[in-house]
Amino acid sequence: CVRCCEPSNQRFYPQYQPLPQINMTILKGEKGDRGERGMQGKFGKTGVAGSRGHAGPKGQKGSMGAPGEHCKSHYAAFSVGRKKPLHSNDYYQPLIFDTEFVNLYDHFNMFTGKFYCYVPGIYYFSLNVHTWNQKETYLHIMHNGAEVVILYAQVSDRSIMQSQSVMLELQEKDEVWVRLYKGERENAVFSDEYDTYITFSGHLIK
Repeated sequence: CVRCCEPSNQRFYPQYQPLPQINMTILKGEKGDRGERGMQGKFGKTGVAGSRGHAGPKGQKGSMGAPGEHCKSHYAAFSVGRKKPLHSNDYYQPLIFDTEFVNLYDHFNMFTGKFYCYVPGIYYFSLNVHTWNQKETYLHIMHNGAEVVILYAQVSDRSIMQSQSVMLELQEKDEVWVRLYKGERENAVFSDEYDTYITFSGHLIK
């Protein structure tokens, strides 16, 4: 700074004095405590999958496990016959059988003439009878208390073999049996003690 109002020979010019330099390393303070961890940043883009590594060495053979249970298969089958003829009464009556060919696990009751379902599934049933000449033949295969199919033969001078079959889906405790129908005419099926003319069979399909 120069005073301009004074003569040039009397002007005062202050000499420049350089400022002393400060060594910044001397002023460095001690290391502070570590700050808190910041929030996680966004995920980057998925990289390219690497190549498959080499197969490792084969491991040792493991110990033998416990034996498994046997495969459980369910069966149901019966085949019965009747050696005695039967005439209708004044009411509906079940057809009772007196000959047992096959009765697996006693699912067919010989006293009631009924098959009782213990294994639910699809069953096949077949009924075969011999008609009586000059008499009507009229029977039903029954599912519980409902008629399912009929086996019928009109009055004729000749006796013939008649058959009926059906598949039924049964639930546990269902009953399947044969009922002699009550009609206006005499209804009968023929058989004798020497040959079996009447058979009723059934088995589980699936």
